[in-house]
Amino acid sequence: MKNSDPKAMAENERKELQDRYIRFDWAIKRLLRQKANFDVLEGFLTVMLREEVHILEILESEGNQKSADDKFNRVDIKAKNSKGEIIIVEIQNTREVHYLERILYGVAKAITEHISLGEGYQKVKKVYSISILYFDLGVGTDYFYHGQNHFTGVHTGDRLRINMRDRDAVITHLPAEIFPEYILIRVNEFDKVAMTPLDEWIEYLKDGTIRPDTTTPGLREAREKLKYYSMSTSERHAYDEHLNVIMIQNDVLDTAKWEGRIEGLAEGKAEGLAEGEAKLQQTAANMKRLGISTADIAECTGLPVEEIEKL
Repeated sequence: MKNSDPKAMAENERKELQDRYIRFDWAIKRLLRQKANFDVLEGFLTVMLREEVHILEILESEGNQKSADDKFNRVDIKAKNSKGEIIIVEIQNTREVHYLERILYGVAKAITEHISLGEGYQKVKKVYSISILYFDLGVGTDYFYHGQNHFTGVHTGDRLRINMRDRDAVITHLPAEIFPEYILIRVNEFDKVAMTPLDEWIEYLKDGTIRPDTTTPGLREAREKLKYYSMSTSERHAYDEHLNVIMIQNDVLDTAKWEGRIEGLAEGKAEGLAEGEAKLQQTAANMKRLGISTADIAECTGLPVEEIEKL
């Protein structure tokens, strides 16, 4: 006979859930904007950028929404570090057709938002863009890609350095110290044993695993602050619904992709194309019932906004 003592049942539940950790996208949306939890995000950024990062403040961003119909397909956070530089962390759960163009636009927008009209160009701050991707962005064998701006001599191969005036001194900088930096993390491509702090973070991003004896910056703090069982019953319910909606969205998109458009294109038949279009419309209708915005549905399915609004 099972133990019906409420205290014993609660303790058993706690033990079962003690090593289950909240997904990073939910943590960014609900927890890591609080100053008391900056140490988790600072640890993550320190590992990603390979230098110690201290967050000065969390800035307003598109992903800072907490309503019942907030975005789950994309979650982002925008922070300013102790050097006044802007760091954008973005999590993308499903495929987006023009993703690279959008992160470029996001970086450009961040630069212009944080310089006042009439200020000198020396006030422009460097921007770091970190994208955590749960979809196949393209062809590549690595799970971590890093891009910077360098100006390299076509004939000599040397890297150009720029002279800049800082007060009364002339200081030499590499363009990479000024231009944006981009990091793309292809989470689903990680399939190795975690050996480094970077590996440990990617392992957590992929399957929620955090080693009990970890010393990796951010993860040791996450073990205490991102525990699933520490949430209230209502918070757990909202979190579980968040995961459920992501699973449903991925499922309907995969179904439409494999049974619809690809089948039609592969066979080259008009009826196949028509069937694929019908399945996409059904997918869009399902997403619309889930409360997903028209713009997000259009990005995921490729259907025109006008057509989606009629569904």
